[in-house]
Amino acid sequence: MNRVKTWVLIAALGGLFVLIGEVLGGTNGLIIGLLLGFGFNLAMYWFSDKIAIATTRSKPVTETDYPELYRIVRELTQAKNMPMPRIYVSDMMQPNAFATGRSPHHAAVSVTKGILEILDERELRGVLAHELSHVTNRDILIGSIAAGIATSIVFISRFALFFGGGRDDRDSAFGPFAMLIAWIVASLAAALIQMAVSRSREYQADESGAYLSHDPQALASALQKIEAAAKQVPVPATVSPAQAHMFIVNPFSGRQAAQSFARLFSTHPPTADRVERLEEIAEKL
Repeated sequence: MNRVKTWVLIAALGGLFVLIGEVLGGTNGLIIGLLLGFGFNLAMYWFSDKIAIATTRSKPVTETDYPELYRIVRELTQAKNMPMPRIYVSDMMQPNAFATGRSPHHAAVSVTKGILEILDERELRGVLAHELSHVTNRDILIGSIAAGIATSIVFISRFALFFGGGRDDRDSAFGPFAMLIAWIVASLAAALIQMAVSRSREYQADESGAYLSHDPQALASALQKIEAAAKQVPVPATVSPAQAHMFIVNPFSGRQAAQSFARLFSTHPPTADRVERLEEIAEKL
């Protein structure tokens, strides 16, 4: 169901793109926005691993340096019948982890020094199973598709606002103020759908990782520990909020407003909901 939900959301994002592009930007605006949006995000998709590694201060480590980390990753990849990813450790003291790379053959997994200090072996295995599931589920590609469409929607909306769109004024139903409202609504709708795609992928990685590790309760325990620490330990200035989606827990959760509507703009589902789902999976195993 999570996979179905993901592609339904991407289809909705695509439909919104076509509608906004035609109404505000005309055919030319739609094409330009599509090309620019996908061009930018194709580059991000291709170089996402290098960017993520650099901004999180992750460094490659050897098996001699971290034998337990290598052993756990090797066991999980063999169980999943996937290639061994490159392994990094970040200098970040906030407990967290992420996986990146455009395919299982070009994947990298990074854990922070903070996560190695607070998780036991079972919990670390659960986290790594979650991250490897992101790789095998092709979430980098799916996220890039969603981001490409969302970026295109924002571009078309801004193009229409500042240049009057692709239609003659007499044929347009939008005045200056209506155009501004349309820009805001289009950008907001695109962001909400993109966030929903990200949250759906987190649920899917939780589920896939739980079955891979055969220990959903360990992942649930790890998520609770990581979230609690993320609210206390800040992330480095090099990490951008735009990269929050790639971590197992939102590293900026300590900065989020307490209001309930803040959940709409979160790249991750509430940890309590994730834990509840993992406990349901544990009952089935």
